[in-house]
Amino acid sequence: MISGMKKLILISALILCGASYAQESFTIDDALRMDNVGDVKILPDGSSVFYSISSLDWSKNERTKRYFLASADGSSVREYIGRAGDENFSFSPDGKSLAFLREVESDDDSDEPEMQLFIMPTNGGEAIQVSEHPGKIVDYKWSPNVETIFFVAEEVYDEETEKEIKLGADPVFVDEAPNGKERARFSNIWELDLIDDKDARKITDEKLIIDEFTLGSDNATIIFVARPDDRTNYGHFAELYIYKDGKLEQLTSNEAPESLPLISPDASKLAYRAPSDEGFELRSGYFWVMDLETREKHRLDGQKTGEVFGAVTWSADSTSLIYNEQHGVNTNLYEINTVNGVAKALTKKTGIRRAQAFSADAKTVAYVFEDHTSPKDVYVSDLSLSEPVRLTDANPWIREDRTLTQGEVLQWEGKGGMLIEGIYYPPVRKGRSSGKDPLIVFIHGGPPAAWEANFRDDFQIMTNAGYAILAPNPRGSQGYGEEFLQALRGEVGDGEFIDMMNGVDHVIANKNVDPDRLGVSGWSWGGVATSYTVTQTQRFKAASIGAMVGNWAAETGPGFNFDVALWYIGGTPWDNPEEWAKRSSITHVKNVTTPSIIFHGGEDTTSSVGQSLMFFTALRDIGKAPVRYIKFPRQGHGVEEPRLLRILYSNELQWFKKYIDGVDWEIPPASFETQNQ
Repeated sequence: MISGMKKLILISALILCGASYAQESFTIDDALRMDNVGDVKILPDGSSVFYSISSLDWSKNERTKRYFLASADGSSVREYIGRAGDENFSFSPDGKSLAFLREVESDDDSDEPEMQLFIMPTNGGEAIQVSEHPGKIVDYKWSPNVETIFFVAEEVYDEETEKEIKLGADPVFVDEAPNGKERARFSNIWELDLIDDKDARKITDEKLIIDEFTLGSDNATIIFVARPDDRTNYGHFAELYIYKDGKLEQLTSNEAPESLPLISPDASKLAYRAPSDEGFELRSGYFWVMDLETREKHRLDGQKTGEVFGAVTWSADSTSLIYNEQHGVNTNLYEINTVNGVAKALTKKTGIRRAQAFSADAKTVAYVFEDHTSPKDVYVSDLSLSEPVRLTDANPWIREDRTLTQGEVLQWEGKGGMLIEGIYYPPVRKGRSSGKDPLIVFIHGGPPAAWEANFRDDFQIMTNAGYAILAPNPRGSQGYGEEFLQALRGEVGDGEFIDMMNGVDHVIANKNVDPDRLGVSGWSWGGVATSYTVTQTQRFKAASIGAMVGNWAAETGPGFNFDVALWYIGGTPWDNPEEWAKRSSITHVKNVTTPSIIFHGGEDTTSSVGQSLMFFTALRDIGKAPVRYIKFPRQGHGVEEPRLLRILYSNELQWFKKYIDGVDWEIPPASFETQNQ
């Protein structure tokens, strides 16, 4: 006879492993073995679409990629022979060749590999290395005439400096690069002649870090975004530059971070994104258009939110931009007139439709689609997206064999009566007894981010384990307009907290949720908000905190302090110490009675790893609540290695099982060998 407690443990183990009779539950191992699509490109004539599919290789603790070319009508698909490290794919303007960057061993006995340019025929064949550049190539563009490629490469140190570094004389020059990174390497633009097989010619010779660039159709105009040094927290120093007729000219001079430059097909206008034309502001990045003859510029105010993701293109007649914009939890395709700024929605649907590439005439788009119950797949269509052709079905087993939960958009009043939106996911009730559901609140990162109507494997894991989920978009979230975005200024901590807790009360009042079985989880800014939440209330039975900041003053310099200092809190910790302390969870840590598990990547340069250690040490020494801290080696601001990701997911679930449900659940070993792959 199996006891009740042992039976619960056995059932939970079967849920995680995906045992035969529980195949309909979506598990942690299911999340890890999902195939992911990416690298989507389209031939200039729109006839075919290139994409990759990455798959789990558990034995190597990595994901491997396969590359495909599918006809736009879906009638045929052909696999390329490539390498997992290949990246930044681009078809030539005539569609005959495919270029990409590949990692190769360095010729100078350096331990650091180099990224070099390769080209292969679009219809298949051997890839040929076309560059042998001593510096790392970070980006490139085909010239309109197909005969040359322009690329950006990092500058190399002089021979003596490189020698000293190899001998161990390699101090970190912090003024040049914070966060423990090596000293800054400036970059420049080079031209590679593909016909005459000559050495690459240096186009620019500046002490700048080039972030992105674009070419004009005249084959003579180069516009790029660059900043004077590698202070990663100071991207607002980026400016626009134009190179033409052998001359370099700076187009902007402000503290607004410009990005995404795009020259119109007729070479008369430049479109780019920036939050303002004066200084860094806590604003969405709106489109601006500059007349390249007069240098006059104006903002396109027709955008509702300014939240642009994925590919952007000019219309063939140079009169409008076609782009993706997020509104609330959905992302759709839009077109905006670049003269009067009037925008119109090309699609108005639930879910995430994100353009990845456009044909040369801007009439055909390759895009990815996903929603709450459909993982990401590749489609191709005209701009109406009315009759799309589906090119991939990366995870049919999820649709056919797994029970998933559907998200529901809810609205409630936050602090001061502000309308707040969020997504509620009911639990998958398979095998559960009657009664009220435990609830886990997931707080998103950012803060200017948002939960969307996309497929979340972590949410499906938790709902299949019996938990309801509330994913709130409190003040400061993107996709709801400027006023909502800026409403977090001066409200860090309290504003988000009240918005979220009002959502918890709304769900308890309107859904089948147990008020005595609540959990809370967040990563990055979500980790910041989660750590603050448990200092303000004892309502949560368990908390999961990832990549947190608990002491804002201690984060000045190491991490993402600039936004916080200028906009969310105000001033600096030495000018405004009381407010910085008030907004820091470490100040209120004595109040915590919630059992908390803490995660952090050991190489995180966004949220300093010492922040988690500080909070963990305080909770452990105060001793009012159980606490556990797991640091992941080799990981940055997230966890990517499959085996470490499984440890994160399973330990988080174990923590919630123990402190919300009172179940001592043991984590079983992975069982990929016995699952359908």
